[in-house]
Amino acid sequence: MNNLLGNLPPVVKNLLIINVVCFIGSLIFTQAPRLFGVFYPDSPFFHIWQPITYMFMHDNLGFAHIFFNMFSLVMFGPIVERVLGSKKFLNYYLICGLGALVLQYGVQAIEVYQITGTVQASDYVNFDMLNDRIYSTKQISQENFNTLASIYGTPLVGASGAIYGLLLAFAVLFPNMELMLLFIPVPIKAKYFIPILIVIEVYLGFSRGGSSIAHLAHVGGALFGFILLKMWGVRRGNYY
Repeated sequence: MNNLLGNLPPVVKNLLIINVVCFIGSLIFTQAPRLFGVFYPDSPFFHIWQPITYMFMHDNLGFAHIFFNMFSLVMFGPIVERVLGSKKFLNYYLICGLGALVLQYGVQAIEVYQITGTVQASDYVNFDMLNDRIYSTKQISQENFNTLASIYGTPLVGASGAIYGLLLAFAVLFPNMELMLLFIPVPIKAKYFIPILIVIEVYLGFSRGGSSIAHLAHVGGALFGFILLKMWGVRRGNYY
């Protein structure tokens, strides 16, 4: 373990440590994801620190969420950090995480507006804070109520938006490097592999198949990452 951490550049190493510590903390204090995950701004559960802290929280009901995010961080982060430099890499990572949230908020605001005619639904749902319960105050369909209850009562957690930004950066910097999924034992160049992942996220985000995963937040992280790289003039180079 010491050898692994010692070989990691400083930002990746510290991000890994912080995420793991926060995950262990959420196993002990099970309400931590609700306090440090991020809610829709109009929700009574929203707090000003959540847009930053949500990136370091993960689903504490299983290990898959944090495992795949941290695996991606360790696999792709070091090489991107060494190219961008530690300071720029940290800024990139955090801005991609915030960008993921911007797109997620935009999608949620559209959904709330379609139901209520405004981006605020305080006239349609009420919150029993004592019993952690949401109930309708106006006559709306069960489907619309479920949508509002999910938006207002479910926190967004995870580093996935920042990780997708990281994957995008890797594809831009090393487009011809070959990657391979365990269940697809055929090497695919990064310039094809990463865009395919993003397209799948777009499809899943609009398919509304009942998944609790914020797929469009992943897309937001990649989108803001692409914009940042363009603004900074970062492009493919002779990196090895």
